[in-house]
Amino acid sequence: MKVRTSVVIAFAAAGGLVLAGCSGGSGAGTAGGGSSSGAEEVKTIKLVAAEYSKDNTKAFWDAFAKTYNEKTGYTLEVNVVSWDNIDQQSSTMIQNNQAPDILNLNAYASYAKDGLLYNGDEVLPDAVKSDILEAFQKSGTYEGKFYGFPDLSSARAFFYNTDLFTKAGIANAPKTWDELKDAATKITALGDGNVGYALPLGPEESQGEFSMWLFNNGGDWKKDGKWAINSAQNVETLTFLKDLTDAKLTQNNPGKTNRADAFDLFKSGKAGMVVGFSPLAGALDKDAKVKYAVAPFPTKKAGDTPQTFGVTDYLMAFKKPGNEKAVKAFYDLYYQKDQINTFIEKEGFLPVTKSGLEYFSKDDKLKVYLDTLPNAHLTPTDDPTWDKVKLAVQQNLGGALTGDPKATLDDLQKAAEAAK
Repeated sequence: MKVRTSVVIAFAAAGGLVLAGCSGGSGAGTAGGGSSSGAEEVKTIKLVAAEYSKDNTKAFWDAFAKTYNEKTGYTLEVNVVSWDNIDQQSSTMIQNNQAPDILNLNAYASYAKDGLLYNGDEVLPDAVKSDILEAFQKSGTYEGKFYGFPDLSSARAFFYNTDLFTKAGIANAPKTWDELKDAATKITALGDGNVGYALPLGPEESQGEFSMWLFNNGGDWKKDGKWAINSAQNVETLTFLKDLTDAKLTQNNPGKTNRADAFDLFKSGKAGMVVGFSPLAGALDKDAKVKYAVAPFPTKKAGDTPQTFGVTDYLMAFKKPGNEKAVKAFYDLYYQKDQINTFIEKEGFLPVTKSGLEYFSKDDKLKVYLDTLPNAHLTPTDDPTWDKVKLAVQQNLGGALTGDPKATLDDLQKAAEAAK
């Protein structure tokens, strides 16, 4: 099948990237995986950080580096890199035995598998470990050890246009998928270019959109340690999304629509509903053009508890000779409340700590996210093959909307099981 062929190609491409990042066996150990025991203490460490925003990211890390030097005597070299380039740049660094001491990225498990990273017992203060929310400790744990230290998070919620709901005669946010479909039908019937639900299953982040739906139908990516991509619940979920598409209750070509495009459609006032997160709310509030409300995501079955999809990125630490003390000092400072919460607040995201939940509770608009964040479901970033699986999902899932949902998920399941 065409889907199967493209899945294999996607895995080959992803595999090349991961192999480049983890190649070098003993060589990688010299620059990125060697123990710091007995080595001369390093006074300067390097941070490679992802750019969340042009206005805030570099400014925060430059100020952090200044405070870090003043408080510890160590020097932090800061390199902020666009999300468009950070995967390739960091992989090349590690391949060339030039790993940074701290890397801010959305995946860590392949590096943990190769023994390149410090675990939490080695570099995190006990007070920090006990403060990090359990959901993020779980996502950052590989084979019983905590390697993926979270920097910030986001959680998804259900956004709906209250003006369109009023015009369509819809009194409340839908609580079930049947109610969502009914609302989408009424909004689409308004005409004038309005669509019921903005569905992004394009290649940018289709795994995120699909996660929100499958979690609310009792599905998951893995179950009992095994891939469950083509489970009965997931097939039912993807079939429902195809039904929405076939009924023309979404925008045109949802299988090729990326998240930013769905957001733009909602911000234009032409979409009744969309999965969003706090930065979307910030943009809507700034524009002040669309009246909206936020609610928990509808569940497939009436009476089920709404689930949310959570995302976190990681600040992982590479083992390098003599850098352990400087790395410990980095985390001791970053996880101070006045540092981590300042960073998260300026970037418009959500906390990763228990103390952060308390700090952000001052903002009533975040309540719908904060209430669900401690129990958020995350994608299986603790699996070293997840990057390959994710890429295959991104490239192929949207095709199910014009094809066969079960066949698409069967092909992804086979590819995931074959991944190394």
